Amino acid sequence: MTSDMQEPNIAERAVIRQPLIRMLVFSCGWLSVALGVAGIFLPVLPTTPFLLLAAACFIRTSPKFYHWLIEHPRLGQYVIYYLDGKGMPRKAKVYTLIIMWATMLLTAFVLTDRTAIKIILPLIGTGVSIYILRLPTLVLKDNEAEKRD
Repeated sequence: MTSDMQEPNIAERAVIRQPLIRMLVFSCGWLSVALGVAGIFLPVLPTTPFLLLAAACFIRTSPKFYHWLIEHPRLGQYVIYYLDGKGMPRKAKVYTLIIMWATMLLTAFVLTDRTAIKIILPLIGTGVSIYILRLPTLVLKDNEAEKRD
């Protein structure tokens, strides 16, 4: 690489270039933001996982909206806590695991007869569960806990 050429940063390399896939991932990001915001008010819907998914979608489709999300005075804290290694609130972990296992088990043992899916989905669920349980548990102040997960 010559000195004239600068290597693009990670965010620029991760941007999806195919228009249809980019639009789908971008839409998934906004759906995740909507579900994350709903999770602030609905006790059975987690906030943090949806906002993390939104951040992952936006960093690949729109750095502008990624920065909007992480700099948002309310929503950005969920993402920043995770990115800074502070973890997830206990309530977010519990809701995430319950929803994940419910949908995986429903899919594997009710919606399909394929043996491979009945084996693979619980294995994936186990791996994701181990990851989530090993994350640090974020302890929020009492007034923050009422507003968040």
